[in-house]
Amino acid sequence: MMMGADLGPPGEVGPRDWGAWPDEPRSGSPGRSGRGRGEGLPASEGEAAGPAGGEPRSRRGRGSRRGERRSGGGSSGALPDGLLPDGPAEEPPASRGAGADPQAVARAICLRLLTMAPRTRAQLAEALHKREVPQAAADAVLERFSEVGLIDDEAFAAAWVSSRHAGRGLARKALASELRHRGVDEETVKDAVEQLDPEQEAETARRLVRRKLSSTRGLDPAVRTRRLAGMLARKGYGPGLAFRVIREALEDDEAETAPFTEDSGYPLD
Repeated sequence: MMMGADLGPPGEVGPRDWGAWPDEPRSGSPGRSGRGRGEGLPASEGEAAGPAGGEPRSRRGRGSRRGERRSGGGSSGALPDGLLPDGPAEEPPASRGAGADPQAVARAICLRLLTMAPRTRAQLAEALHKREVPQAAADAVLERFSEVGLIDDEAFAAAWVSSRHAGRGLARKALASELRHRGVDEETVKDAVEQLDPEQEAETARRLVRRKLSSTRGLDPAVRTRRLAGMLARKGYGPGLAFRVIREALEDDEAETAPFTEDSGYPLD
């Protein structure tokens, strides 16, 4: 099963090595250099081994070590190759490391990306290309991932349309543009956006307009219309649907506010 594949070529620092970084020394711990502490101790007790078990380094104050990590200065504050203060660096190009299996590297890259978020085949192919994975190895891994269902552009597109329409109120035009940008082929894009019923799209547009309508009260009707139309256009709604929905919303809003302004007895500004 490919899920048990090595996470990278030999010599790389993988997730199993993340916990190898030594803990911070506690205050007053033996072997800590300082006034009255560590003086006269042999090198084996007064010094600590470096991160990779290499040359020993003298332990200094907590603040000094942390300052060196933040600033990047000092050999004792340097992190091991392949690690950054906030986690592991991205995998080096597959051409590095003698004897590295390109397909094993490609599998590790794809699995890591898919663990973080769903990806299209085109997105994974681009990631492998940037890491200089040979094309033959990349194609073989992508094909295998497609066969076992780890890559499924149709399912990705359907879930994307459903989620982005419900959460952001995006219309078909905007959703199709986002899918194309992620490398989904045109036929799959068309099938995905057609799952949106036209009446559902219109109802979402009405909801968006109602939500913004109150913030435009007191403005000239032409200004209100322009602002509402701009908001719908940015979400992918066509001008025909947008102006129809806006006109209906403005008429309803005027009907709701008219009785109050006429019968309240207060002078209008």
